[in-house]
Amino acid sequence: MKKLFGFILTLVFMASFATTDENPFFSDYETPFGVPPFHLIENSHFIPAFEEGVRQQEAEIAAIINNPALPDFDNTVAALDYSGELLNRVASVFYNYNSSNTSDEIQALAQEVAPMMSSHRDNISLNPALFARIQTVYNQKDELGLTEEQAMLLEETYQSFVRNGAALPAEQQERFREINQELSVLTLQFGQNVLADVNGFKLWVDDEADLAGLPGSVVDAAAEAAAADGQEGKWLFTLHNPSVMPFLTYADNRDLREKMNRAYVLRGNNDNDNNNQEIINRLTELRLERSNMLGFDTYADFALQNRMAGNVETVETFLKDLWTAALPIARDEAVELQKMITSEGGDYELAYWDWRYYAEKVRKAKYDLDEGEISQYFEINNVRDGIFMIVNKLWGLEFVERADVPVYHPDATAWEVLEADGSHLGILYMDMHPRASKRGGAWMSSYRRQQVSQDGEFVHPIITIVCNFTAPSGNQPALLTFDEMTTFFHEFGHAIHGLMSDVIYPGLAGTSVPRDFVELPSQVLENWAKHPEVLKMFAKHYETGETIPDELIDRIMASANFNQGFATVEFLASALLDMDYHTKTVFEPFDVNEFESGVQNRYDMMDEIYFRHGSTHFQHIFSGGYSAGYYSYIWAGVLDADAFEAFVETGDLFHQETARKFREEILERGGTRDAMEMYKSFRGKEPGIEPLLRQRGLVR
Repeated sequence: MKKLFGFILTLVFMASFATTDENPFFSDYETPFGVPPFHLIENSHFIPAFEEGVRQQEAEIAAIINNPALPDFDNTVAALDYSGELLNRVASVFYNYNSSNTSDEIQALAQEVAPMMSSHRDNISLNPALFARIQTVYNQKDELGLTEEQAMLLEETYQSFVRNGAALPAEQQERFREINQELSVLTLQFGQNVLADVNGFKLWVDDEADLAGLPGSVVDAAAEAAAADGQEGKWLFTLHNPSVMPFLTYADNRDLREKMNRAYVLRGNNDNDNNNQEIINRLTELRLERSNMLGFDTYADFALQNRMAGNVETVETFLKDLWTAALPIARDEAVELQKMITSEGGDYELAYWDWRYYAEKVRKAKYDLDEGEISQYFEINNVRDGIFMIVNKLWGLEFVERADVPVYHPDATAWEVLEADGSHLGILYMDMHPRASKRGGAWMSSYRRQQVSQDGEFVHPIITIVCNFTAPSGNQPALLTFDEMTTFFHEFGHAIHGLMSDVIYPGLAGTSVPRDFVELPSQVLENWAKHPEVLKMFAKHYETGETIPDELIDRIMASANFNQGFATVEFLASALLDMDYHTKTVFEPFDVNEFESGVQNRYDMMDEIYFRHGSTHFQHIFSGGYSAGYYSYIWAGVLDADAFEAFVETGDLFHQETARKFREEILERGGTRDAMEMYKSFRGKEPGIEPLLRQRGLVR
């Protein structure tokens, strides 16, 4: 349904527009570049704006249906894609608020908005008169002389209606609506439960001896967190990644590591109101029922129909081939970690709460390398400026911070993005550090998609990236771990994809591509982050300003494949878990813990490694857009490894012709072409898996 709610330029002003002067959504944004007027938006504005947006789009749909002219591409398909401007304006702000600046009030509003929007989407996709017009155009597609982009929008629109029940018999459509309503609420509740468990857990330390092993910066941050929570003199650790991950990596106290890791694993799986087990059961049941109604044996069959992989067999074969390559390496790594435990006098078996701790010890012993040493060269502003430099060298873009552009939270910054010739490309928001009002993880989103309006005006995008990176503490600035640094590059790659979009129709703009293709622009940028030549361009010591030394880079490169067995198995386990949930052909109630154990046993998974994302906090698949699609990250890994080799093969990491082709054939094209055809237009061939296996050290 993504194309039913693309941004448009033409509003239908209705008589019910009674509060125009009071509600900022109801008038043109009098802000630089037309960004949302965050300083004027209050929570009370959302529901009236949603309701008015629904009314306006209903009027636009009625105008399409009642148009006396015969259905054609412009008066039906394009008109639909351009409909709903007000609704998209409010929805883009509200949903971004709910993920990055939420509150009890916002979450309560979200419970009200979810069924409203589900009903509205169904009223569009299940409208027989509207579908009849679309079907008429679709049946004539070969005779209309459509451009490639128009043909793709028609195909996507028609298939979207079919996949959303338009071709179902009328007697089944009411049940279809009921399922959609319930799914919209359940997926929302799932994410809220995870956030509640994250914010509800606090590991207090009041004995300084229990801080042994932790870097000073982590201890200082914990002391500041405790003081902010009214417990000065103690130390507070939470389940936000910049707190939990250093604790699991460095804390000598094994009992506390276990307590912390168990809490991390049990998000959404505790004996409280936030337990997600019943929600998972119900989501799985409803998704299967909905897929069966549409003629698919499983939800995965439905979900994969319009992705690059195409079918369940392809995905499962792909994952199992990688699993076969990675699992023996992970087992060898476990043996090495157990030897470290024994050498230090430990009389216990390696457990999952030990892995990161002993992996760091082994890495230190083998490569004389620790994260604290590395992070001194990744002060967050230096990393940001390094990304700016790399993107400039590739595509000539410039980034100018704008203090005059409203922001939605004091932590966020706004940047104008300029082309090499100084012309405006778009606006980019960046929001880097954890807070209670922000869900975990890192993501890119938009407040306005690029498009060309119906009167020919180019509409520039407004993009945001939101992260949860290590925050400054005391007198020390924010120093990123190596993983955080590459995540910054990753999300920036998504942002570039949104910013460089150059299409006509909003429903095909930017990241409106198959789920297993969307990670290519993000993951390919990570390759520059890890390259020795590029590291020397931006990795500067935060105190001395000295460039990262060659010998440290050599140690980083030597350790590049260290622990890759663990990292790959941990990821693949979650991808396999996702597929097992969504390849069910019959639903029977299940215990989530037993289900996970069944997956572990079926794939001979190691007890020493837990899923990267356990079921009850697996937001990608139960409250995000990656259901039957978590494999996409490693699928795109095949693409990004192969794509980066296109630059390496030229001998110039910033080869201008290769960068131009990547921009024109992939970054600018949005979803206007088949994904594999876009890739082949750039690369000249389909990608092979060998570059990924070499990159991860999975070839023996």
